[in-house]
Amino acid sequence: MSEPGTSVPSVVVVVPTYNERPNLPTLVEGVLANGPRYHLVIVDDNSPDGTGQLADDLAAAHPGRIDVLHRPGKRGLGPAYVAGFTHALGLHPDLIAQMDADLSHDPAALATLVDAASRFDLVIGSRYVPGGGTHGWPLWRQQLSRTGGRYARAVLGAPINDLTGGFKVWRAPLLQQINLAGLHSDGYAFTIEATWRALQQGASVTEVPIMFHDRIAGASKLSRRIVAEAALLVWKLRWEAGRGTR
Repeated sequence: MSEPGTSVPSVVVVVPTYNERPNLPTLVEGVLANGPRYHLVIVDDNSPDGTGQLADDLAAAHPGRIDVLHRPGKRGLGPAYVAGFTHALGLHPDLIAQMDADLSHDPAALATLVDAASRFDLVIGSRYVPGGGTHGWPLWRQQLSRTGGRYARAVLGAPINDLTGGFKVWRAPLLQQINLAGLHSDGYAFTIEATWRALQQGASVTEVPIMFHDRIAGASKLSRRIVAEAALLVWKLRWEAGRGTR
């Protein structure tokens, strides 16, 4: 996607959606406002609220800048990202970003992550480095997030403060190396697994501070099943690493 003779990277932003109709127009406008090198891939899981149709309408309003993938039903965040990443790689960009559709990740912060990607293979927008934080979360959600991240870091020995964070920018060659088809986890377990696979590849990883805002519209997708999956996943990844398997 980059034009010959330019050093400005092309960026494909992958956004899974499920019942995010109230948030999608603001998200799309915010991402595309970063400039013409930004392209969106929206992966919708047949949202009953019409998010998929709205995504198609927005794509028509911004020709050539938005692709919409329609999946037949709610099949989980992890598989949605795998589908989106696979499609994005087919567009041959320099960088691939991932972010939530609920406006918890500020589209204006993309530029900071993209800038850092000129020096690192993977950039994580982190709530838990100096300058980062959360806004609007109840205390129990803050404690769950921090505890989950510390737990994953301790089990895996991974030098990342925000392993459960889902705001990232990848260099495209790194995504090609980590075997997307082999990623089977869901929810924020997927973000842990993908980052872990990158570290196993010897990728250079950095965290930049972001402010995470709780959603204003729509309902959270967090569930006990997602929390339990992440808790078990880190032990599976540690066991695989001990056996030298991936």
